[in-house]
Amino acid sequence: MFVDSVDIFVASGKGGAGAVSFRREKFVINGGPDGGDGGDGGDVYVEVDNNTDTLSKFRGARHYKAKNGQPGQAKHCSGKRGAHITLKVPLGTQILDFDTKELIVDMDTYPKNVCLLKGGKGGLGNAHFKNATNQAPTYAQSGLSGEEKHILLELKLIADVGLVGFPNVGKSTLISTLSNAKPEVANYEFTTLIPHLGVVDADEFSSFVMADIPGIIEGASGGKGLGIAFLKHIERTGFLLFVLDIMREQSLKEQWEILCLELEKFSPILSQRAFGIVLSKSDMRHLAEEFADKFDKQKQELEQFLAQKGNPQSFILPISSLEKSGLKELVFEILESIHKH
Repeated sequence: MFVDSVDIFVASGKGGAGAVSFRREKFVINGGPDGGDGGDGGDVYVEVDNNTDTLSKFRGARHYKAKNGQPGQAKHCSGKRGAHITLKVPLGTQILDFDTKELIVDMDTYPKNVCLLKGGKGGLGNAHFKNATNQAPTYAQSGLSGEEKHILLELKLIADVGLVGFPNVGKSTLISTLSNAKPEVANYEFTTLIPHLGVVDADEFSSFVMADIPGIIEGASGGKGLGIAFLKHIERTGFLLFVLDIMREQSLKEQWEILCLELEKFSPILSQRAFGIVLSKSDMRHLAEEFADKFDKQKQELEQFLAQKGNPQSFILPISSLEKSGLKELVFEILESIHKH
């Protein structure tokens, strides 16, 4: 199961109490205090795990606590430190305070290991409190309590290019053709239910990561469809690739405007990203002359509209994933755009 958001409770360990003890040995008169210190409580760490791409393992157990430190012992023996715990999360996981939604740490690089909560300090034993006026102290420190926090784990995939488009426009076919990703492909809407990542090899020395999310529909920002729930997975991308389909009843210009509006409602920053446009299923324009005229007319309309708005798009490229036409040019256009921006 793909899980990209979950809240859990974490707590570090409590420090062990210091010991109250006095030296008692045969033939030793008036032995002094020898109570040892308590052990520190265990810490809570978070570590990036490259072998997982979902937060599903956190759905079962929601409480994670490090071990408490052990109390001190006689003969100046310190208590054992509490065992640490390490939460392993996928690359791209953000850790936020559940109540304030403030970002605590972003696990956006590999390798990365961060101490999230420090364990409580162990208490001092009574041996520390001996002085000239108090040769036999009968008290020691209690250990300090550990920290507790209610946190939210939010997974945001890390990719160079994010695919944006309506359902069933060919995004999944495109990413499966260009990369090693294998999303479900079928001739109906919302076949893509979860995001997919794929590595696209441009040549022997260059590659980039592409992210495919479920299709966006008009009104997605108001809760319709699936895409709005996964738009966070393209927030990190530096370049957006809009996939428009000449076969839809909306014109290419209308499709682009609707998609941009939904992006802007979700994140004004995301809507300002550099982008390119591919016109999918372009092989269909060869089937009939009137269809070819429609294609050329709508493409020209879109180009003129974008030119008037002054949008910094890198290209508008007709492609066909089925016939694999235009794909080589697309890969190098994307690579050039990534390096440029």
